Amino acid sequence: MTTTLAPTLEDKVRAAVAAVDDPEYPGVSVVDLGLLEAVWVADDGAVEVNLVPTFSGCPALGIIADEVRSVVAAVDGVDAGRIDVRWLGTPVWTVDRISEVGREAMAREFTVAVRIGSEPVACPRCGAETTEDSLFGPSRCRAVHLCPSCAEVVEVMRSGG
Repeated sequence: MTTTLAPTLEDKVRAAVAAVDDPEYPGVSVVDLGLLEAVWVADDGAVEVNLVPTFSGCPALGIIADEVRSVVAAVDGVDAGRIDVRWLGTPVWTVDRISEVGREAMAREFTVAVRIGSEPVACPRCGAETTEDSLFGPSRCRAVHLCPSCAEVVEVMRSGG
């Protein structure tokens, strides 16, 4: 006989946070992007959610924190007046934190590749190795590359700092 345990309040809070999408990448959860560091739930329903920003000056931090507060407040058993969402200075976010699900969604939906270390970057459209076109992109955590094979402009997610 298999016993199935009911989800804990912490499980429910984590699931709620996983439903929050990154504002720049609708459909990519902040959890899949690697922003969730920790969740603590007290017996009295107080909740603390610790997040790691992609970079400290990211303009979406307030939006993400507000959305996390909103979804956590809707979880049964949570004291909506005692939700603390914190942006941490450490650990530093790196692209290694992005889940495989997140990487696949970013490639499929946004033509964004993820650079891990010094590995070559593959074009999300055709798979060819991209050529770096610019060290700079629309934000500190992204650069712009060009695919020599299909001529697709590819944003490359990188560790922002």
